[in-house]
Amino acid sequence: MLPEPNTVTKKMSNNTDEDSRPDDHLSDIEDGCGCAEVWEATSERRQAEADD
Repeated sequence: MLPEPNTVTKKMSNNTDEDSRPDDHLSDIEDGCGCAEVWEATSERRQAEADD
């Protein structure tokens, strides 16, 4: 049996924020978009963080 979508199956040992989720970095990406859109959005976010 597979876990439900968006289900955390293991607590991350390096996560100190109780309110955060392992998929928080995807919260601004539209549901149903493809892998290219996910890659583009995460790449742009990384570049913006590097520029700061």
